[in-house]
Amino acid sequence: MSTKAKATIEDLYHVPENGKAEIVNGELVLMSPTGRMPGRAGGEIYASLRDYERQTRSGEAYLDNVGFVVTSPSLRTFSPDAAYYWGVPASAPGMFVEGAPIFAAEVRSEGDYDRAAERDMAEKRADYFRAGTLVVWDVDVLKDMVARVYRADDPQNPTVYRRGEVAEAEPALPGWTLPVDDLFQ
Repeated sequence: MSTKAKATIEDLYHVPENGKAEIVNGELVLMSPTGRMPGRAGGEIYASLRDYERQTRSGEAYLDNVGFVVTSPSLRTFSPDAAYYWGVPASAPGMFVEGAPIFAAEVRSEGDYDRAAERDMAEKRADYFRAGTLVVWDVDVLKDMVARVYRADDPQNPTVYRRGEVAEAEPALPGWTLPVDDLFQ
């Protein structure tokens, strides 16, 4: 029997040195920094989402390290590498976003390629979908060089986009696309 206290949102506000962390299954999980290519890919996705936000004037694009807090079925937080939230969050400007993003992009880092990482990523996608996210991108710029697009209505069958193709995030972001080649800039 564990006597360890469940992590709280307050714990996230006090992560040492303003590091990146999420609450998963009631525990604070610290996340290491990413490398050059995954970081740049996340930035490219965010820049394109920001342009979409300006064009549609509906929703907000978010960069890496923004926290999203969901309380169903239990407390869980997300900190995707890029995200989009429809509408304007009710959260105070300096606080984490209440609710799940409609779209989340997770860009793989060096340590995201073993069996345990695959299991953890599948569980995280399932958590996103349970929280209300419609589309999750699993972006791989280090090994397979693809963007896998998972949808809440068919979470086991991603659409895979390769170099030379244009990825999308339907139905979460109607009309938004990103050339896969831009992920390798």
